[in-house]
Amino acid sequence: MTKCLIAASILSANFACLGQEINDVIHAGADIIHFDVMDNHYVPNITIGPTVLKAIRDYGINSIIDVHLMTKPVDNLIIPFAQAGADYITFHPENTYHVDRSINLIKQCGCKVGLALTPTTPLSYLDYVLEKIDIILIMAVNPGYAGQTFLPVIYNKIQNINNIVKKQTNKILLSVDGGININNISKIVICGANILVIGSFIFNNTMPYIQTIKYIKKKIFIK
Repeated sequence: MTKCLIAASILSANFACLGQEINDVIHAGADIIHFDVMDNHYVPNITIGPTVLKAIRDYGINSIIDVHLMTKPVDNLIIPFAQAGADYITFHPENTYHVDRSINLIKQCGCKVGLALTPTTPLSYLDYVLEKIDIILIMAVNPGYAGQTFLPVIYNKIQNINNIVKKQTNKILLSVDGGININNISKIVICGANILVIGSFIFNNTMPYIQTIKYIKKKIFIK
């Protein structure tokens, strides 16, 4: 039986009461907090920075936080986010001048490393770095906005990457982000996902968070 973790993407949360929103979704059963950082350069939107992450930690949030850097460049943000309390720092390889150097910097800061791949990012970026990374974040939408529709072509991409990482001796988690809902969750998990990044379906649902997450978890146990 395969268990898939739920990462609540706070991009869809109510920022007027962000600390309480995160606390509520964690108590409802979310395993990870997904922290989207956008710069109005790599993507056409601006979100949140290290100060907000520190405030979340100071509020008492102790859960795993994966900081997803949708920024260009990335290195100048790695240290402040690590100091603010990130557990994972995930970046898009095309946004750094030197992928290996950025990976090493994240590790030196004491965080685990993620590589994020957009729908059109070639898998060749994974060459020569698989033994150094902890998560591959597969974007099922083009980065920049919450509430987009899952791109069906991503099912094959998940399967292809899953076939690659199964050959590795180190454990690499496959995280899928974008357009996930109750109708496609099971297929995503069957394709090989270990982590489901879900925002709109959790935070914008009419059901309470605990009911929504219980409903999701019933769908992600695959025999």
